[in-house]
Amino acid sequence: MDESYPMNQTIHQFQQLIASYTGKLLREHFGKGPESVLVSIGGEYITIYLRNFLTPSERILLQQDHVIIINQMRDKLMQMVNPEVLGFIQQLTGIIPSEIYYDWALQNQSGMITILCPERLVDDSEIREDYSDKEKLEQELRLISEQAQKAPDRLYSCEMNNRTLLFVREGILVPIEKEFIRLGHKELLKEVKRNLEKNSLYNNAGFEQILNRPILDIFVDWNYELDKSIIVLITSSKS
Repeated sequence: MDESYPMNQTIHQFQQLIASYTGKLLREHFGKGPESVLVSIGGEYITIYLRNFLTPSERILLQQDHVIIINQMRDKLMQMVNPEVLGFIQQLTGIIPSEIYYDWALQNQSGMITILCPERLVDDSEIREDYSDKEKLEQELRLISEQAQKAPDRLYSCEMNNRTLLFVREGILVPIEKEFIRLGHKELLKEVKRNLEKNSLYNNAGFEQILNRPILDIFVDWNYELDKSIIVLITSSKS
């Protein structure tokens, strides 16, 4: 990354640069990149939505129901991808990102990378913090979180674009989960929590009733050190 980028870039140019770089980087590490990369920037947040992203070998493993193996392989590769993505964001914006999350919806061949920064990235973003039915959606998520583990101590949400909703939860780990982490079972806990929470979210009709449109993809990830989690919902377009 020897190029330098002027800070008078528009948000659309930022999005294009991040999308192009991420697609190329994933192709280099995975052997196949996503067919499309959709980047949204709002406030301190960046979401990178990957579509049609499944390698031939992963397709075979998925047909044999080896989801855990695919997740483990991708975790190893993302350990190399994440620092490069964060470094590019820093070079592009001059801001050092503070957190990165990722998750996959293998059945839909899609994925999501979510980046949190310590300050606003651009001024002319399309983020909406006062989106329609915000309180109802947050209450529904609190109920689901409580069923799976505990209600979050703090919850923030926003609409990144007309199809992407971002939720940031803090203070969600219960004592037994903290003990699993202390004993070195982070990956096992993540796999269990991923299945439990995503099943609860996919099987919950409340979100779609409130939104009045279908949910196409759900992504969940955690930062155990910060006791923090993000959820990203991808919906169909608003009517």
